[in-house]
Amino acid sequence: MFKKISSLQNSKIKSLLQLQEKSRNRKKEGVFLVEGVREISLAIKGNYRISELFFCDELFKAENISDLTKTVTTNPEVTELSEEVYSKIAYRGSTEGVMALVQVKDLSLSQLQLNAKNPLILVAEAPEKPGNIGALLRTADAANVDAVLLANPKTDMFNPNIIRSSVGCVFTTNIGTASTAEIIHFLKDKSINIYAAALQASVHYDIIDFTAPTAIVVGTEATGLSEEWLDNSTQNIIIPMQGEIDSMNVSVAAGILIFEAKRQRKF
Repeated sequence: MFKKISSLQNSKIKSLLQLQEKSRNRKKEGVFLVEGVREISLAIKGNYRISELFFCDELFKAENISDLTKTVTTNPEVTELSEEVYSKIAYRGSTEGVMALVQVKDLSLSQLQLNAKNPLILVAEAPEKPGNIGALLRTADAANVDAVLLANPKTDMFNPNIIRSSVGCVFTTNIGTASTAEIIHFLKDKSINIYAAALQASVHYDIIDFTAPTAIVVGTEATGLSEEWLDNSTQNIIIPMQGEIDSMNVSVAAGILIFEAKRQRKF
């Protein structure tokens, strides 16, 4: 039998709610919550350490939680939650009835392992909206890029909306976070060409040779890239617009540029 929590006033439940809602609590405790079998499985695949599993028997049967624990090497504690308690903690509107308490990873650039001899890297400067970050990670996963580097990120990577919008590939993507200056130094030190998506002094993206080591850099839709990127790019590139506006969603733009690079590399 598993121990069960059915009170919303339980101290552990209050702590879990704080983890869902506040970045500072995730940073302080060094843990975060992951919902859903697919997302938990991807966290395990990405070598994240599972501290504890929670399930609601009305939504996720005990025999299924036993099967899930067999895939975890850390022998986590398992706690059953009442439906009322689980629904209070769950971030997603439609949920599978299982979640995990997971230990954070150090995603600083100094920890990044870049093993590819001819890397293709996506860089995003100052991403803030979790939905956009999640979409960028899904795009990167779809193209199997070698790394995603986030310059001056405004949101912590274990925000529940990033986990949800990335469908869990935040755990299996090679991610590094640092300042713009640090990432530029990292790329130049490894002789990686920097192609910055910008309006100024740009050429059409489809005339660029992306077959050499490449970093494609995108900024926010509101402000674009900082001058630091424009001053240090190998070449600024642009996706020509044929309508009335001069920009598109950052993840869409990143997808166009990345898959052009993949096309040239013949995937």
